[in-house]
Formats: sequence, C-alpha cells, structure tokens
Amino acid sequence: MLKIRLTRLGAKKTPFYRIVVSDSRKARDGEYIEQIGTYNPLVEPAEIKVNNELAQKWIKNGAQPTDTVKALLKKSGAIEDKKSK
Repeated sequence: MLKIRLTRLGAKKTPFYRIVVSDSRKARDGEYIEQIGTYNPLVEPAEIKVNNELAQKWIKNGAQPTDTVKALLKKSGAIEDKKSK
C-alpha cells in the first residue's frame, strides 16, 4: 500500500522533513517513489511547500496520507476539509 508520509532530514534537534510517497513496508527514512513537498517546523510560522497537483494525483491513485501529512495538505490547500462544507 502506498503512503504519503514524512521522512526526516536535518541534524540532531533541527528537524526538516520531506513529504514523500513511499511503500508502507519501507523504512521511514528509506527508499521512496516521489518527493511532493517539504515541511520545516523550526521557522515561525512553519514553512510548508507542497506540489498540490502531485499530491492530488497520488491520492487519486490510492495513496493514503498519514494523519500528520493530511493536516499539512489541508493547510496547503491540496485537499479540502470536509467539515468546512
């Protein structure tokens, strides 16, 4: 099963994340299929860069975002919040 999830980069206590599409059986920081964005929680406000077209394409193809990534995608506008309708 394909997942859209975060993979961690950066040194100790300075995390930086990539938003990637990967097989759910692979390691968190292991091999991935495609990078669709980045997330930097250290700057104020947190910096989220997502290619919304790629995110929507992968979701339509069956990739499931993790809870954290789903929240980030809602903030970036890649997916719509069902409660707001």
